[in-house]
Amino acid sequence: MFREKRGQAAMEFLMTYGWAILAAIIAIGALSYFTIGGTSQNVASLNAPFYLEAWNAGASATNGTIGLGVKNNGDGTITPVSITVVDAENSVNCAVAAPAAISSGDIADVSAVCDSALVAGDKFNGDITIKYTRTGTTQLTSTGSIKTTVVA
Repeated sequence: MFREKRGQAAMEFLMTYGWAILAAIIAIGALSYFTIGGTSQNVASLNAPFYLEAWNAGASATNGTIGLGVKNNGDGTITPVSITVVDAENSVNCAVAAPAAISSGDIADVSAVCDSALVAGDKFNGDITIKYTRTGTTQLTSTGSIKTTVVA
């Protein structure tokens, strides 16, 4: 009689650990999918009051380009002073010469010209900096990042 109880207790003990190990494996798998593979290969973000609707990196033999669809999520018109995208790892600097004012809720398609060539298929991992003004304010800064694959 006692032998059956010990066997049952051992089985319950092993099953509890089995479920805990299975849950840990699922959590590790989900974490690796979202940080190593899956959606993290083509992502971009930008701090308020801006939002990135679209982005890309274009290859060129002389000067690559970074295309950004910048949306003004603020409540007034914003005048960008400068927009720069820097990939420090590959020593690539990209800038927009004269960005236009963006009204509240509007999207501005800007193209930052890079100081060096971008090769199709390479990874581009850059930091975005937008210096801007609003009516009646001093110069403000919004930052973000872009991680994408260069296209032809």
